[in-house]
Amino acid sequence: MKPLRQKLPIRQRRTVAKKRSASVWIATCAGAGFLPIAPGTAGALVGLGLTVAIGYLPSPQPWRSVVLVFAAAALCAIGIGAATDAEKYFGRKDPGQVVIDEVVGQMLTFLIHPDAGWKWLLAGFLLFRAFDVLKPFPARQAERLPGGWGIILDDVAAGGYALAALTVLGLIFK
Repeated sequence: MKPLRQKLPIRQRRTVAKKRSASVWIATCAGAGFLPIAPGTAGALVGLGLTVAIGYLPSPQPWRSVVLVFAAAALCAIGIGAATDAEKYFGRKDPGQVVIDEVVGQMLTFLIHPDAGWKWLLAGFLLFRAFDVLKPFPARQAERLPGGWGIILDDVAAGGYALAALTVLGLIFK
């Protein structure tokens, strides 16, 4: 990676530095990705916390799911750009500090029931982490996409698998 102090006018250098710091802050979820042990798990916990907060909104259940969809979509859109910039900042593909993808994937796991009880939240958390690590088709292929697209979309696939598995478990144990 090129150093930040390129032969740019001082005003442009400041703008580039501010954009990178904002992107890194977003991509690492306000620093959660800098935890030395299991930063991906920390990111998933952030996503779980946002889901729980949405689950407690004083509105009927269908609207909580709608809010969760829009929140996950917004974080996905913002996260793609931030993750792309963070890759450049850290100088490598899919740096471990970038955890916005885990936040989005974890939120997708609970699209049907954002107001689930603690047992289902735990099951969804564990399922998402398992699918995130295993990366079944097409998650592994999505990971190869360029920049933030690859970083985010493999976790979107893992979140989709976890949502499907949680839904099947819900039908079995109802």
